[in-house]
Amino acid sequence: MRLSEYAKELLNIAMPIIMGNLGFILIAAGDVLIAGRHSTDTLAAISIATAISNCITTFGIGLIVSVSPVLSNFRGEKKSAKKYFYPTIKFAMITAFIIMFAVLAFVPLIDYMKFEPKLVPMIKEYMVITALAVFGGYLHAAVKEFLQAFEIVFFPNLVTVFCVFLNIILNIILVFGWGIIPSLGVVGLAIASFIVRYFMGFVLLIYTFKIMKLHRFDVSNDYYKSLIKVGLPISFAILIEFVAFNSVAVIMGRVSGVYAAAQNLVNTLTTVSFMVPLALSNAIAVKVGYSNGAKNLTDVKRYSWVGIGMSVGFMALSSIVFASFPHFLVSLFTSDDILVKISVPVLYVLACFQVFDGLQVSLSGIFKGIKQTKIVMIANFIGYWLISIPLGYTLAFKFGFNIMGFWYGLIVAAVTLCTIMLVILNKKFKEMRKSFAN
Repeated sequence: MRLSEYAKELLNIAMPIIMGNLGFILIAAGDVLIAGRHSTDTLAAISIATAISNCITTFGIGLIVSVSPVLSNFRGEKKSAKKYFYPTIKFAMITAFIIMFAVLAFVPLIDYMKFEPKLVPMIKEYMVITALAVFGGYLHAAVKEFLQAFEIVFFPNLVTVFCVFLNIILNIILVFGWGIIPSLGVVGLAIASFIVRYFMGFVLLIYTFKIMKLHRFDVSNDYYKSLIKVGLPISFAILIEFVAFNSVAVIMGRVSGVYAAAQNLVNTLTTVSFMVPLALSNAIAVKVGYSNGAKNLTDVKRYSWVGIGMSVGFMALSSIVFASFPHFLVSLFTSDDILVKISVPVLYVLACFQVFDGLQVSLSGIFKGIKQTKIVMIANFIGYWLISIPLGYTLAFKFGFNIMGFWYGLIVAAVTLCTIMLVILNKKFKEMRKSFAN
């Protein structure tokens, strides 16, 4: 095939996922928008709460996202994959149960983390309610990953887009009050999130039963072992990255809640653009996974390099937008002069970060496809924990850069981990050439 055909196949999978991923972040952006309109304290509280709870819940999501690359490899090997639906749901629900208790167990610790006293009750209330929503979120993630392995991506992501509007409507009603419903503030945001997550999960579950003939099959524990083997490094890699980003909100939030609000605002903006290369990364993982199962090195490499080019190209354009319109982008979420003053300079640094962020997530997709996810975990650990957090903390507090210092650290981390993964990927391709030839 010509390279344009590889790009077309990736886009056929990625476009609906982009739509869904944008829907996901727009749901989060809706929370930020409504919270910012309610009050800076409300925005600061949910910023800190989500920074903490996301670091826990995304660990479980990392396990679940192993479903699509594992099943894609099975399909490439001409093995049956439908029989793994019920085991996938079982795996997700057990994971959700563990994660829910982990979030709830963290709530009492909020009292000892030295946040502004007025924010503490709101942080705890938000975390308790959203912890109970984990089952809905994980059900949605598991079914979505299962369908993605079969390249069924349009309807699942259409549901997510619909929920953008559902979430905003619920937020407005529950946060500000309407009719007999009182203004619930932070609690309203949490309840809206709870409803939306369960709605998304059950709609996809019903859809899957409708389009697929699913029967109960007894599967060996090898499937669960495969999910853990592939997913555990992904989970740690996601956890490492999330801690690096969300620790900024937690650490700076102890200085002042407005810094946590600024970090959440900036994260929301960068995540909007990140959804495109993330979707491409998912598409790369599926197509590379299928090609890897079929032992087709030519397709593995071409899907990889074409996907990288598309991701990096998009993020380069995104960088130009961030650098050109920082005031406009920040003003979409807040009119607080102090918050604007803190956030705008960060967007210039973010513009530099974007390109490397697009490269690293593409490389992660390739390693998922070839089931070499430990490499992603190790590269993320070196980049984010050994470099980003220590360097960012030093620049923030020793040299007075505050939140900007942490973002300088993130740029250095992204460059480092991209370099590591590119060098190792080249070696893996050489090893695969020898392995597939035998």
